[in-house]
Parts: sequence; structure tokens; C-alpha cells
Amino acid sequence: MILVKHESALPWDDHKPQVTWRGDGQFFAVSVVCPETGARKVRVWNREFALQSTSEPVAGLGPALAWKPSGSLIASTQDKPNQQDVVFFEKNGLLHGHFTLPFLKDEVKVNDLLWNADSTVLAVWLEDLQREENSALKSCVQLWTVGNYHWYLKQSLSFSTCGKSKIVSLMWDPVTPYRLHVLCQGWHYLCYDWHWTTDRSSGDNSTDMANVAVIDGNRVLVTVFRQSVVPPPMCTYRLLLPHPVNQVVFSAHPKKSNDLAVLDASNQISVYKCGDSPSADPTVKLGAVGGNGFKVSLQTPHLEKRYKIQLENSEDEEVNPLKLSLLTWIQEDVFLAVSHSQSGPQSVIHHLTVVPSDMEDEHGQVNISSSMTVDGVIISVCCSPKTKSVALQLAGGQILKYLWESPSLAVEPWKNPGGFPVRFPYPCTETEVAMIGGEECVLGLTDRCRFFINDNEVASNITSFAVYDEFLLLTTHSHTCQCFCLRDTSIKTLQAGLSSSHVSNGETLRKVERGSRIVTVVPQDTKLILQMPRGNVEVVHHRALVLAQVRKWLDKLMFKEAFECMRKLRINLNLIHDHNPKVFLENVETFIRQIDSVNHINLFFTELKEEDVTKTMYPPPVSSTVQLSRVPEGRKVDLICDAMRAAMENINPHKYCLSILTSHVKKTTPELETVLQKVHELQGNAPLVPDAVSAEEALQYLLLLVDVNELYDHSLGTYDFDLVLMVAEKSQKDPKEYLPFLNTLKKMETNYQRFTIDKYLKRYEKAIGHLSKCGPEYFPECLNLIKDKNLYNEALKLYPPNSQQYKDISTAYGEHLIQEQLYEPGGLVFARCGAHQEALDAFLACGSWQQALCVAAQLHLSRDQLAGLGRTLAGKLVEQRKYSDAATVLEQYAQDYEEAVLLLLEGAEWEEALRLVYKYNRLDIIETNVKPSILEAQKNYMAFLDSQRATFSRHKKRLLVVRELREQAQQVHLDDEVPHGQESDLFSETSSVMSGSDMSGRYSHSNSRISARSSKNRRKAERKKHSLKEGHPLENMALLEALSELVQGTEKLKDEIRHILKVLFLFAFDEQGRELQKAFEDTLQLMERSLPEIWTLTHQQNSASPVLGPNSTANSIMASYQQQKTSVPVFDAELFIPPKINKRTQWKLSLLG
Repeated sequence: MILVKHESALPWDDHKPQVTWRGDGQFFAVSVVCPETGARKVRVWNREFALQSTSEPVAGLGPALAWKPSGSLIASTQDKPNQQDVVFFEKNGLLHGHFTLPFLKDEVKVNDLLWNADSTVLAVWLEDLQREENSALKSCVQLWTVGNYHWYLKQSLSFSTCGKSKIVSLMWDPVTPYRLHVLCQGWHYLCYDWHWTTDRSSGDNSTDMANVAVIDGNRVLVTVFRQSVVPPPMCTYRLLLPHPVNQVVFSAHPKKSNDLAVLDASNQISVYKCGDSPSADPTVKLGAVGGNGFKVSLQTPHLEKRYKIQLENSEDEEVNPLKLSLLTWIQEDVFLAVSHSQSGPQSVIHHLTVVPSDMEDEHGQVNISSSMTVDGVIISVCCSPKTKSVALQLAGGQILKYLWESPSLAVEPWKNPGGFPVRFPYPCTETEVAMIGGEECVLGLTDRCRFFINDNEVASNITSFAVYDEFLLLTTHSHTCQCFCLRDTSIKTLQAGLSSSHVSNGETLRKVERGSRIVTVVPQDTKLILQMPRGNVEVVHHRALVLAQVRKWLDKLMFKEAFECMRKLRINLNLIHDHNPKVFLENVETFIRQIDSVNHINLFFTELKEEDVTKTMYPPPVSSTVQLSRVPEGRKVDLICDAMRAAMENINPHKYCLSILTSHVKKTTPELETVLQKVHELQGNAPLVPDAVSAEEALQYLLLLVDVNELYDHSLGTYDFDLVLMVAEKSQKDPKEYLPFLNTLKKMETNYQRFTIDKYLKRYEKAIGHLSKCGPEYFPECLNLIKDKNLYNEALKLYPPNSQQYKDISTAYGEHLIQEQLYEPGGLVFARCGAHQEALDAFLACGSWQQALCVAAQLHLSRDQLAGLGRTLAGKLVEQRKYSDAATVLEQYAQDYEEAVLLLLEGAEWEEALRLVYKYNRLDIIETNVKPSILEAQKNYMAFLDSQRATFSRHKKRLLVVRELREQAQQVHLDDEVPHGQESDLFSETSSVMSGSDMSGRYSHSNSRISARSSKNRRKAERKKHSLKEGHPLENMALLEALSELVQGTEKLKDEIRHILKVLFLFAFDEQGRELQKAFEDTLQLMERSLPEIWTLTHQQNSASPVLGPNSTANSIMASYQQQKTSVPVFDAELFIPPKINKRTQWKLSLLG
């Protein structure tokens, strides 16, 4: 027979059933005393009253019951032999975790458990049990939260069990998660609004240890993040207090930011200060960093004194246990605290001043030296450590500036730069004071992630923020951490940087884990501490913080700290030089002495590159007004290598031997011969110095930097066979390969030996230099090498100009140039070396008639030969349309002035033709040739101008039609897509008006100069990328291009028109002259009048920018953007610039009136 022992209910249990519902209303739990066993059990039912589960037997189960709104756990209490716990049940009735209340057994009873709306805070309502008669009983409300599987007691509110402060009812607000309602006897109502805050030290120098405090009942867990990164509930050290802690505050004094004060539930302030303590403080215990024999280099604070706050007792203060809140430590012995009036919406700011007392006394006193009443409920107080400004936030969002340092205490509205009072649209749970662009601003973050600077909402997705020195760091819902420099920025810039459409650069933004929140920033370091939702902490090195700290170190010439940080965080080491090249090069020796490591210096050398990383990888956040002197392009690496090598040789050449070798190898053109020579010197005389490097080690190191085959070739190029053997032994080469080659070289004459080596290494310039010294018998071999490698210019410098070798090389050079069809340079080379016949052939081939005739004179040609040469030259010049030059040659060398005149007429050189006619007294040519040519040219010009005007008018008319159609299309067909400019090549160009057939039809006279222009324009028209085909998407661009070409072509005719007008007047062709002058003038006037109409300012602007303004509509703006995107490529921008017509050019002949 099995005997089952049943635990009865607790003695103070009222045996009443307790009911609690799950948040979604689908289930409810009931805690009842079982009539059979007398013990309490928890049963879970659904809303149809079907039993779901019964809890396992739990001894000492209390009556309090609360189902977590999120639905995961049911909270109750349990009395154990030596403690009292809050226990949790799952829906299936099984136990799932617990935490212990900080009371002895049978000391208190739990009246009720209450979860807040979002299941993050558990309120425990406790009441003292009667232990002694006539003892004052108290009740207590404790607020517990959980993080990283540890339950923290965050707040403790002590009430009396009798009188006006007796709690009658306690409940959480169903809408506002952190609002607690307390109703006391006598209808005294208390409303508490709680919010999360991170208690961290606020110093910005290296003495601040980046302390963060966590309240845990009567303990304060402090983590020193500068030295140890451990997540709560672990800590660096913990402070033990006699009463539960309600608030922790760090000193605002910049040099004493590690000191902290603790306000406990008994309204005592315990002040802990860092510094030398005569003995170990029993209230300070080391946490995760101590024990097990480890030596702790941490300086822990010591309790200086506990101060009792002397308050004036009143009826209100007896009811409210949290008499003081928002404690702020603003001076060495001055605190600010806020109390609230129950009679109305007013708050009182108290100045708490430490009363001087004996240092040996453990307890001290703090008096309220002065108080000031503020209309409104103060919900936050923040103090700037730098400016000591204190900002108060009222429940209505108003921001007040508290002038606490003035003799007469006063508050005034906090004003923005515009002079208007600042008011947050929504109450902010976290506030800070920061300098933004030289203006002091208030920053606020609401519980709904809306971030405000003064009264401007700059973002609505911020989860946490912190102000450190001149930086603002924020985490966002998009799982990023952004860092902004506040020194030279503005609120609008920050707003743009935080907007979702703005793409931040790599220095400002970095990805972080989902749900990360900022804990603190380690001052004068690069660490940013983030906490994850599950409670663990992570250290990230935000690029903006890292670069800012590196720049500070470099400005202070702290190269070692900067180097170590950059090496660890993989920042490009070029920044050490590029940050300030002049300062670095002046302090190279300091840099080397601080680094003091050959390996680190070699690492610096290997990362060097010509790129300026301050312009590419790490641009400064704000453009500096001071222009730093930059190294000339392409010389940076060489300058650094030379400067550092000189410094290392000056400090200790033996110690830094490997770094010196690296400086030679790393140069733009590696100095491998110099390096090998230094290694060879080490082999010859090894220095007896402790830090010295042997030749073996140096060579082994060089093989890591340079390919062994390349090193072998360079060693061979030194012509030092001992060095070659030393390198070859370290390589993978087979001795059977290189030893016979080296033995063969040793048997040769010195110059020929060096020639062979240089030829083997393909250093042909040096090779022919050595071969030229070997004697004339080696010249054929030298000439073959010169021809094979095209080393003519280098070879000509090796021989005197009057030598036969010089002439042979020049002849070969000239033949080479002729083969390459470089006739004129070839002719010059032949002429210089005296090969006149070859020079004459070359000059004839290229049409250089002056040079050809000069060489012909040196050949002493006969009169007939010279005349024949002249006719040949004239024929080539005519082919090149150089009529004037051809006429000169015929007249002076062939004595054929008649043909010369005909050529001048063909080239429209009227005046020169007349000069020859009168020089040789052949007036008959005027009637037979000159006058007909002039009249024919006049007809061609007239036809051309008529064609120009007709084409111009047609294009202009079509352009206006196209523009009108496009404007209509913008209003009607907004969705029509126009092909991009690059796609216009896919459309047919055969219908272009400026096609070859139209252009070539301007003149029928084959000898006119205008036909040459026609040919040129035809080729240009064939290259056009726009089509004049009607309806083509880019037809307007093609019309603009064609009109511009017409204007430019007409402008270039001015000189030709003036010349022909003069000869028309000379030969009394006045009617033809006036006709031509009038036609040309009409053409120019037509074009001048049309320029403003074609190239209008409106169409230029429309093509360059979208139509915006008060008269714009959504449709017009969309059409404008579409047109801008598709129809005006960037490369056609010059088409919108009107062509120039020079009115100063004198082309008219006034004699023709």
C-alpha cells in the first residue's frame, strides 16, 4: 500500500479561487484549493469550459495567479523551505522556470501578480506577515523584468498597510504598456509611467571607462566596457546596497564621469567614487573578471558615503513612496531631483546639496537647498556634460531650459535656431542635449521609434540612439547602424541622411543584427557596444568612429596606436600617409621609432599604392577648408620609400635591413640590382651586430617579394657571376641548365660577354651599346640586331656622323621608314646621310615639293630633267587640290605659265592667275579662259545659295511642326515610350534630306572648290546618327543638326564670295556681281532672322530640365521627365547651342552698291 502525502494550502491563504485569462481570451486558468487534498492546484480550461490540463503537484503553491498576455506562461507563487519563489507553468500544467523573491520564509505574502500589456514587466504585490505584535506592517510593489534568462528587480515601491497609503487596487494600463495605476485608501490615486533607459557614464576622454550600470534588486551590476565586454547578468563588478535600488546616475563632471550615485527605495543616495581607497570596500564585489587567481588590473570604485535625504514630510509625500525621481548629478556635491504634486499638474525641481561632515562618518545628509515649482509634469531631465545645460521635458512635449547656475533659479522655453519655443509633438522616453552645427539642440526618441531634433521629426524608424563627442549614432528598424558627424552638419542634412531614399556611403552606415540597440560607445576608442533582443552584447567597430579616431591619432602623431587599430580592423594603411602627406614625410623617423617592428614596417610597404585613399576609399566626412599639399601624381610610393629608407639607414641600418630591401623593391620601378648588390655586400662582410641580418636570410626574404626567375635575370644583369650563383642556388633551377651557360659566358671577351647577357635578357639597347665597342668585325651582327629590333635611333647615337657605320645605319633606317609608308621622315633621313636619289624618291612619293626640289638641286639635274620633275610634282599637287603650289612649280621649274594659269583658275585663285597673265603679257587668256571661268563660278554660287535657302526654309518649317506635335503629345500620350538616343541607330537614315545626292548636286563644275566642300559634307552626312525621316523619334535633333550645318557652311563662304565679287567688278560684270551679292546677303539675313526662332531659350531649358512650377500639373511634369530621359542624350547637348554668325567679317563689295 502506497501512502501519498498531500501538502495543504498556505496558512495565510484565503482559500478563494483565482481566475486569469489568456490575452487572446481563448483559455483561462483557475487556481483553487482541492477539497480532497487541501492543496492548491491550477487547472486550464478553454472558453467552452472543457478542461485542458491540471498542474503537477506543487508544494506550497500560493493563490496569486497571472497568465502572461503573450500566452506562453502562467505565473504563480510557491513557498519553499527557505525561500519564496515566483513559479511559471506552461499551458500543459508543467513547471517552467522560477525566480526567488528577496525575502525570508514567512516574511511576506504575495497578494497579487500582474503582467503588463506587452508581457515584459511582472508586478508583484507583497504584504508583510504579522510576526510581532504592534509591529508596523508594510506592503510593497515590485517590478520584475527578464533578460538573458535572468530576472531583475527593477523598481520597489513601499507602502503602508494602514492609513492613506494602503493599497486598495493595483492594475496595469491595458493600452499604455508601462503605465501602472495604484489606488490607495482615501481615494488617493497614483499613476506611474515607466520607460527603459540605459545608465551609462557620459565622459568623452580616455579616463572614462565606458561604465554601464544595471539595476538588480539591492545590487547594481556595473560593466566596464573599456576593459571587458560581458553581457548581463554577468558584470565587471557589483555594488551591494542595503535596500532595493530605484535609480543609478553617473556624474556629469567630465573628469569624474566614472563616479556614480545610487538612489534606493529608502530615499538614500549612496555615492561611489573611483580613486585610491585605503582598504577594500566590502560593498564592491568583482564579477566576471575576478577570482581563480587572476590578477585584476581594474580599479574599482569605493563607497564614499551614504546620504539620507532630508525631506519635509507632508500628506502627499506620505502617500507616494517614490518621493524623488529623475535624479541628476550635475556637480561635485549638487544633485537635481524632481517631485510631483498630487494637488495639480505641477512638478518641483529640488537642489540637493551635500551637508559637510566628517569624512570618517559612514552616513551623511543631503538637504534641499532650493526648490522651484514648474507648471506641468516633468517626465525627463537631461544634462549636457560639456555645456552643463539642463533640459526639462513636460508631459505635453514642451522643452524647458533650467537655468540652475543663475542666482535666481528660473526656467525658460528652449528655443530653436529660429527663436521659436521647442515642443515635441509626442512625449519622448529618451532625451539628450547635443551640439549640431554649432547650435545646442534637444534630441528625443519616442516609444514608437519617432526621432526628433528640436521640434523636427527627422526619422520614424529609430530604435535607439547615443551621442558621443561630435557623433550621433542611431540604430534603425532596417537593421542598420548609422553614424553622423554633428560638427558641420544641419538638421536637414541629418533628415536627408536618414530618409529611406537616401543612399549613405560606406562610412556612415553599416548593417547590424536584427533588433540591435546601442548600449554605449567607448570614448577615445572605436568600440560601439550593441545589445541584442535576447540580452547578449556585441562589439562592433563602426567605420565612421574608426576613421575619426584614426584621424585624431594621426593628427597627434600617435602612429603606433593608429597603425595597430588599422591593422586589426583592416583599414588601408595608405591612410597614414594620405591623411596629411606633408606631416607624415616630415615625421617619418617618428613613425619608424614608434612602430619599431620590421614586420609591421614591411606590411606598411607592401600596402602602398599610388591611389589617394582620402579621395576614394575614405573621403573626409566634411570637406576641409585647409588644402593639404598633395604629392605629385605617380610619385607617392617612390617618395615614401626613399624617405623611410633614409630614416631607417639613419636609425639602425642593420636592424631594418629587410625593410630597407623592401623599400627598394616596392618602388614604381623596382631597384632589384641595388637590392642584389646590398645582399652581395652582406655576404662579403657580415656585421657583428645583434640585430644584423645574414645574406642568407635577406635573400630568402627577397624570394618572398620577387619571383625567383626575375631575381635570377636581374642578378645576371649585374654581370657579377658570384651574385648569379648565389641566387641560382636558392632557385629551383637545375645546375645542369645554368652552369654551362655561365661557363660559356666567362670565356668571352668582356664587351661581347655583356652583349650576350643583355641579348639573353632582351635588353637590346644595352646589348648594341656593348657590341658597338667590340670592333668593326662585329658590325654586321650589330646591324642585323638593329634592323630586327628597330633600334635605329639608339644606334645612331653610338657612331660618329661621318663614319661609314653611321651611313649604313641611316640607309637601313630610311628603307625601314619607306616600308612603313613614312615617306617624308624617310626622305629626311636619306637627305641627312647624303643618299640624295633615295631622298628625292621619298619626297616625290609624299608630295613634299620644296624638299624634292632642294634635293634635286644637289643632284645637279639637267634643265629637261628638272622640268620633267616639276611636271611630275605638279600632277601630284593637283591630285591633292593644291592648285596654287602646282602653279608655282610649273611656272618656275617647267616654264609652263599657260598651264599654271589654268590651274589657278581651276582652284579659284583669280588674282594670282591675273598676275601671271600680265607678267607674261598674255592678255588673250583673259578672254579665252579667265572670264568664262569667273562667270561659270558665279552661276554655281547662285545655284548653291538657292539650294541652301530652300533647304533651310524647309527644315525650319518642319522643325516648328515637330515641336508643336511634341507639345501636343506630352499632354495626350504620356505613356508613349520614346526609344533612347542610343537606339536611334536602329532606324533608317536613307530619307535624310542632307544625304549625299542632295549635297553633291550643288555644283556641276568639276573643278570648283565648292565641290570639295560638297564631298566633305556628304561624308559628314553619312556619319550622322540622327534621321530626318518624318516621324522619327529624334527628328527634331536631326533638324537642328542639319540647320546648324547649313548656317556654318554659309558662314565659311564669305572669303570666297568677296574674292569673286572683286573680279566680277574688275571685268565689268556688275549685274552678275550685284546678283550674287544680293543672293548671299539674302541667305545670311534669312539665317540671322531665324536663329532666335530655331534655338529658343525655352526649348533649351525644356530639353535640359523638367517643367516645374506653380502652373505645372502631374501630367506635364511626367511628360517632361519622359522627354528628358529619352529624347535628349547627353552627347547632343551641343546641338542646343546656336551657331555663330560673325557680322564683323567684311565680305560685301561697296562698289557694287
